[in-house]
Amino acid sequence: MVLCDAGNSYFHFYYSGKVWKVQPEKLERDEVLLPLYYISVNPKSTKKLLEIFPEAINLSPYMMLNTAYKGLGADRIAACLGIGDGVIVDAGSAITVDVMQCDIHLGGFILPGLATYSKMYRAISSALETNLNLTIELNAIPQNTRDAVSYGALKSILLMIEGSAKNKKLYFTGGDGKFLARFFPDAIHDDSLVFKGMMRAITEVSERGISIDYSRNKGFS
Repeated sequence: MVLCDAGNSYFHFYYSGKVWKVQPEKLERDEVLLPLYYISVNPKSTKKLLEIFPEAINLSPYMMLNTAYKGLGADRIAACLGIGDGVIVDAGSAITVDVMQCDIHLGGFILPGLATYSKMYRAISSALETNLNLTIELNAIPQNTRDAVSYGALKSILLMIEGSAKNKKLYFTGGDGKFLARFFPDAIHDDSLVFKGMMRAITEVSERGISIDYSRNKGFS
C-alpha cells in the first residue's frame, strides 16, 4: 500500500517508512505504487494523478476528525489525525497551524509560506524585492532592507506559532518544517505526519467494518 498527498507543488508519496516527492510533470505510472490511496488539496493535481493512476482511491471521504472547523483541508485533517494532542505546523506554500487536544481539533489558522512572504513584499514595492535571509539574527534590530524584510517575515511566523503552542508539544512537517522546527528546542520534525494520519484513517475504516466505495475515488476534497 502506497499513500499520496497531492499538494499544490508536488506529489508526496509514502511507502514503508520512506517519503519522497515528485513534480506533477514528472509523474509516471509504476505498478509498484499500487494499491494507491491519496488525498488532495488541488484539483489540477487530482486530475493529473488520476490520469496516470485511475484506480487510485480517494481517502478524504473516510477521514473522520472531531472538529467544528468548516472547510478544513484533507491534508490538515490527516496531519491532525497523526497526533492526539499538540500543535501541528505544516510549512509549505502556506503555513497551517492546528491545535489538537485529546483527539479534538480546537481550531487553527493559516499564514503565508516563507517563499510567499517574498512575493508579498515585492508586491508592495520594488525596493522590497529581495530573497529572505534565513540566517538572520533575530535578537538584533535589522540594519538593512533585506534583513528588515527577513526579520518581519520570520519573527511574525515564529511569534504566532509560539503564541499558539503555550505548553503543548509542537510538531512540524512540510517543506520548511525542518527549518522552522529548529527555533523551538523541544519541537518534533516529522515528514510522515500526514501519512500517519492517513494510515490511522485506513485502520479505523477497517475497524468500523466500512467498505470503501470505489466509485467515489475520483472525488476532490
